[in-house]
Amino acid sequence: MNYFHPANKSIIHYHYNITCVNLLDFQSEPDETVIYSVGELNHYVRDVIGRDPLLHRIWVKGEISNLVNHGSGHKYFTLKDRGAQLSCVMFRNYCRNLAFEPESGMKVLALGDIDVYEVRGNYQLVVTALKPDGIGDLHRALEILKKKLSAQGLFDVEHKKPLPRFPVCIGVATSPTGAVVHDIINVTRRRFPVNILVAPTIVQGEMAAESIVSSIERLNRMDVDVIILARGGGSLEDLWPFNSEAVAQAIFNSHVPVVSAVGHETDFTIADLAADVRAPTPSAAAELVVPDRKEVKNQVDAVKSRLVSSIENLVEQHSNHLQHLDNSLDIRLFSRTLNQFMQRTDELEMRLKSTTYRDLEKHQKLLESCVGRLNAVSPLNILKRGYSIVQHDDKIVRTFKQVEKGDALEIRVVDGKIYCNVNSTEEDV
Repeated sequence: MNYFHPANKSIIHYHYNITCVNLLDFQSEPDETVIYSVGELNHYVRDVIGRDPLLHRIWVKGEISNLVNHGSGHKYFTLKDRGAQLSCVMFRNYCRNLAFEPESGMKVLALGDIDVYEVRGNYQLVVTALKPDGIGDLHRALEILKKKLSAQGLFDVEHKKPLPRFPVCIGVATSPTGAVVHDIINVTRRRFPVNILVAPTIVQGEMAAESIVSSIERLNRMDVDVIILARGGGSLEDLWPFNSEAVAQAIFNSHVPVVSAVGHETDFTIADLAADVRAPTPSAAAELVVPDRKEVKNQVDAVKSRLVSSIENLVEQHSNHLQHLDNSLDIRLFSRTLNQFMQRTDELEMRLKSTTYRDLEKHQKLLESCVGRLNAVSPLNILKRGYSIVQHDDKIVRTFKQVEKGDALEIRVVDGKIYCNVNSTEEDV
């Protein structure tokens, strides 16, 4: 018997020994030694299917229907064609590598293993990889992913990082065996030699998206100034890993600027939109990230020339100014001017002294006048004329009514105090 294996498109030959069995030989009553429970039977069938190499890593073509995106991250759906349908499940760890967002009605190619879900006794395809079938569905999936990532802000200009002016080390994520890496090395060596760190990357096939993400993350842990993500041209299917959401997220999350150089100038991928700079070709990317040493030398020479010219002009201006000052300086004129200032200083000094003396004399006379007036009304001068001041309990006695017989009095005269007691008082008539 011949079977067509859908995975490797080859003919596999099997030889069977066919034995005719007489149905009358079967017993009408069941043999209890071969009775299985439902679980045991399902487990046995699953084990038989699991050992069949024809049912491992097979590609199945069909249209998605009944798609369920479970909260766990798993996807459940049905693949169908005109005459049949097949239950499918894609677990979360494989869904992360999807390069597009599956939708009901989309025609796809699914890679996976046939298995039995023992709980229900249903056989299903456990999908490990999924890709759109046909150019129309590829473009449809691409547009869906573009809208999704654009809504998340992954393409916004404000998130783009500038390229370093003079990078010291460039990280390159590409295939180490292709012509791309040699083109980048040749261009940088010709323009401005820098250190290049190559992260070997799978750029086509089922594992490409995961490899690209890994390379970007590894280069972010290295001491590189800029990353070039590159590969040569190809069909839309060949470049499909660069349309992966995981790749776009890795580029967006990179703290090192990323230059996307995927395919030819006419090729355009999600990676180009997410990258900080898009280059039409890998060689153009190398020209973008490193300067041309000839242009740099010309710029340095031009700046040097302008600097020297500016300094020479400045020196000349100051020299001319000093010469002008030297020519305008006359020693005899300077001496006469100095004599004038000294004479003027002496004159002002004499005027200041004269004014000061007059003001002092005026204020001296004013002070003497004030002192005379104060002395005229001073109590001490009154006491000199024979008067005295009588106090009782620190109060001045102005009338005989303020004291009584026996009160102690203090009498202040011009040269001292007299203490006495009141013998009697008498009112003037």
